[in-house]
Amino acid sequence: MLHAFKLIVVALIGLGLGLGATYHAVERGQDRGLGVGLIFGAVKAGPWTGWPKTGTRESDPYARALFARNGETPIGLTEGLSFLARADSHARPFDSACDYTVKGAIPAARFWTLSALSPQGRTLPAISERHGFTSSEILRDFDGGFEIKVSASARPGDWLEVAQGQPFVLMLRLYDTALSANPYSVTAGVMPAIAREGCR
Repeated sequence: MLHAFKLIVVALIGLGLGLGATYHAVERGQDRGLGVGLIFGAVKAGPWTGWPKTGTRESDPYARALFARNGETPIGLTEGLSFLARADSHARPFDSACDYTVKGAIPAARFWTLSALSPQGRTLPAISERHGFTSSEILRDFDGGFEIKVSASARPGDWLEVAQGQPFVLMLRLYDTALSANPYSVTAGVMPAIAREGCR
């Protein structure tokens, strides 16, 4: 009888610890914003980090719980890939008092978007009413390259506004991309660089 009681107590303690750890993990991911701090299987390419398994059956339980809680539906691997940047190419965290240039290569994709978001994944206030760019509307040079200026102040050319004094992240979404076949092959060389140009 005493042995059975001890087993029940141990099982209840284990259940409590498991549920508590899960709750803490989901809450911590919620606080970090975009729910990416706890998702396993990350792909790192320069300043960009992607989580290709989030839209598949192989997605880890924490990711599923986090997306369910937020009411989000991640891009499925067959649809495309999402990459998030919280810092420039020299690993310096973004600062809205600084200007940035996003330029260089984009992996082959039928369509892509680049957006500036709050760390919680919300749209930033913008006087310009522009919250992102798509591959079909940017200016390109004769080689097909592009430059997008990210700044709180207006800049010539393709300008993506961020809110003065507010933190931000950049989200790059690639739709119908060849990377979906092997997302772990992505390297910094095929992703756009993020250069800090100066700070006020």
